[in-house]
Amino acid sequence: MPVRIVNLKVNGVEQAFMAKPETTLLLALREQLGLTGTKRGCAQGACGSCTVLLDGAPVVSCLVPAVTVDGADVATVEGLADGQALSDVQQAFVDGFATQCGFCTPGMIMSAEALLARNPDPTSDEVNEAISGNVCRCTGYAPIVNAILDAAQRRRRRTGSKEAAL
Repeated sequence: MPVRIVNLKVNGVEQAFMAKPETTLLLALREQLGLTGTKRGCAQGACGSCTVLLDGAPVVSCLVPAVTVDGADVATVEGLADGQALSDVQQAFVDGFATQCGFCTPGMIMSAEALLARNPDPTSDEVNEAISGNVCRCTGYAPIVNAILDAAQRRRRRTGSKEAAL
């Protein structure tokens, strides 16, 4: 089996690692790069716990062969905080008690980050659609949706967008 060197920019840092053809992006992030915030759930792309942003789009990393994304930009939950300051979404999840066991949380947060990057003022229905590929088995979805809506409001307030003034 040929092994290839894969180069990625992960959370803004250039990374290189060796990968076999069957190595998924999830396994490379966790085992090669030590980024364990991305969780392995179903390993079939159905639960969303392994969601990361690949060139800005949410993907289930358990289904992405690492060798196919050479040169890509990957964002994981570890890259969202600015030092000790959590991102708006992370802080809203904490403040809104939108986690329980926390296993689905990184994937939910990454899906939320992708949504807010393309739509800074989503409706509840748009939030539900954005996280529809993420399964939570213990918290329930109302606190998660509320946290994402709260994060959107915080972000609009912080950036001074006109929607915040309404």
